[in-house]
Amino acid sequence: MKTHRDFKRVVLIVLDGVGVGALPDAASYGDAAAATLPHVAEAVDEFGLPNLQKLGLGNICQIKGVPPTDQPQASWGKMASLSAGKDSITGHWEIAGLVKSVPFPSFPQGFPAEIIDKFSVLAGIEPLGNIAASGTDILRLLGAEHLLSGRPIVYTSSDSVFQIAAHEDVLPPAQLYRLCIQTLEMLRPYGVCRVIARPFVGDSEENFMRTARRHDFPIEPEGTTVLDLMQAAGFPTCGIGKVGDLFAERGLDRSLPTRNNSDGMQRLQRELFSLKEGLIFVNLVDFDMLYGHRLDSKGFARALTEFDQQLPAVLQALNSADLLLITADHGCDPTTPGTDHSREYVPLLAWSQQFDCGRFLGERASFSDVAATIGYIFGLGMKTGANFFDSLRCD
Repeated sequence: MKTHRDFKRVVLIVLDGVGVGALPDAASYGDAAAATLPHVAEAVDEFGLPNLQKLGLGNICQIKGVPPTDQPQASWGKMASLSAGKDSITGHWEIAGLVKSVPFPSFPQGFPAEIIDKFSVLAGIEPLGNIAASGTDILRLLGAEHLLSGRPIVYTSSDSVFQIAAHEDVLPPAQLYRLCIQTLEMLRPYGVCRVIARPFVGDSEENFMRTARRHDFPIEPEGTTVLDLMQAAGFPTCGIGKVGDLFAERGLDRSLPTRNNSDGMQRLQRELFSLKEGLIFVNLVDFDMLYGHRLDSKGFARALTEFDQQLPAVLQALNSADLLLITADHGCDPTTPGTDHSREYVPLLAWSQQFDCGRFLGERASFSDVAATIGYIFGLGMKTGANFFDSLRCD
């Protein structure tokens, strides 16, 4: 397969939840004060991301401990979302070229009785909960009752998500997954975009803990993505982390789940030695799942530092036919009220050995500019987004 400009492989890393400042319409989402990355930096005593700084992260926005550089090694900018909503599926779909004009329905007051009645039939028992809550709070609130009654715990958030928590000794993960698949099918007429299995362990509210056996069951993308086009054209595609969950495994030749961010970066390095062309799409979810939603600024800062420390090994494993893109899917500011995602710009860094300088990529109008650029490189003819490939050139 021929590609443009002698590029054969694109590595796309999404730092889940790492926004860089409120979008113009953020107030309508309750997020006017959000600025995830700058606020995380301000919330800790010492902060620095020297490797990302060299690439130009500090040129995107003001970040304590990450000053701008006169000669960034990567091109830099930030992207706005055209899609309605601020959930992970919407953000990733837009990155892949699918802009969603109507938001997925959410149920912050709980699901209507009609849905719960249908779920009770599937589960064979009436659930507990049916409220909007964080995953840790819901276990403290209802975990003990679940152990006594065997009733699954249903909860949601501001996102379009139906979450089912169950102790692994009460409802083993394999059975929980089957229930989630049935529930996703039941929910299709209601437009809910994702059902999540949330297994947990422990014997009291003091030690209840969610396990790594979480599994997402999303609806399929509602249109063509760059993953679909690449796969149809014969270019290899690999998803690392929860990419497979977010795209319902569609458009992926290989899907590699991960335990955490560090595992994701290690899997990426291994994949760079085996997959020599195509697209490697990585999601690093710890920023969002472990720290943003739990309002843990220190943990968030620590995770960013760990990513920064692992980045040089990835850069060294890339060759002259590679393009590295680093971005995010939304914000998840741990310093603002509430535990939900935040409506923010996302960073954009583009690096390759082929470019000997960094260029300002501007304020992009849509996350789908990433898909347009990947589509240009692989000759796919993406119909959404504005390709920024020529802006990467230094001549």
